[in-house]
Amino acid sequence: MNVLITYDITDNKRRTKIFNILKSYGQWVQLSVFECPSLTDTQYAKLRSRLSKLIKPDSDSIRFYFLCATCLGKVERIGGEQPRDETVFFASSAKG
Repeated sequence: MNVLITYDITDNKRRTKIFNILKSYGQWVQLSVFECPSLTDTQYAKLRSRLSKLIKPDSDSIRFYFLCATCLGKVERIGGEQPRDETVFFASSAKG
């Protein structure tokens, strides 16, 4: 399955942990956005479980968007870097 994952995490330490988990499953494409192509059902279940153990449900949010192969092929990008350098995330004070 192809999954686009977005997150809004209030705590820097938790955000960094979530970022590190996600980068082992997919490609970081924008602040707080990862593309995870070709995940198996087992990989997705493990990823979702790991993330759900880290977040504070009252203040944090993670969204999973499932894209079919046809939809994935229709993704368009205007501008921006490709792909983003991981060091930018940690140097930035932007909330993600």
